[in-house]
Amino acid sequence: MATYGTIPTASGESSPLNFISRAKARGRSALATRRPWRDMVHLHAFSLPPSLGDSYLRIRTNGGYFAMNYAIVVLLIVFLSLLWHPISLIVFVVAMVAWLFLYFLRDEPVTVLGRTINDLYILIALSVLTLVFLLLTDATANILISLLIAVVIVLLHALFRRTDDHFLDEEAAGPGGWYAAIG
Repeated sequence: MATYGTIPTASGESSPLNFISRAKARGRSALATRRPWRDMVHLHAFSLPPSLGDSYLRIRTNGGYFAMNYAIVVLLIVFLSLLWHPISLIVFVVAMVAWLFLYFLRDEPVTVLGRTINDLYILIALSVLTLVFLLLTDATANILISLLIAVVIVLLHALFRRTDDHFLDEEAAGPGGWYAAIG
C-alpha cells in the first residue's frame, strides 16, 4: 500500500458526533474565561471609587475581567424573569440555541448563496431577531425590566469592585480586547 508511513488526517466529512465534540470543546474554552465566583463576591474587595475617572476605569476593567460572569448573571436574571411566561421562555431558549449554533460554536464562517456573511452582520441580526421575537410575546415589560435590573446589578458590581487584584491578559487589556465583538 502506498500510504505506509504517512500521517492520517481528518476526513472532510463532518458527522454529528464531530460537531458535538467540537461544540463541547468550544463551550469549555468559552466557560474557561469565567472567573471564580468567590473572587467576584469577595467582600474585602469592595470600596467606593475615589474619582469619576477611577469609576470609569473600574467599570471597564471589571467588565473585561468578569465578562463571562456578567453574561451569565444577565442571562440568569432574564431567564428567571421568564419563568411565569412559558411562551417567552420557549422563545428565549430557542434564541439561545440559535446564538450557540450561529455565533458561538461554529468553526466555519456562515455562507448564504455562496457568499460569506461577516460576523458583525450575524451579531446584529441575532440581536435584533432575539429582541423582536421576545418583545412580540406578552412579556415585553417583564423582559425590559429584567434587562434593566441585570444591567444595573452588573454596573454596580463593576463600579464598587476594586481592580487591584485583577491580572488581565495583555491582548484582553488592549484595544479591541474583551469588548470587541469580532476578532
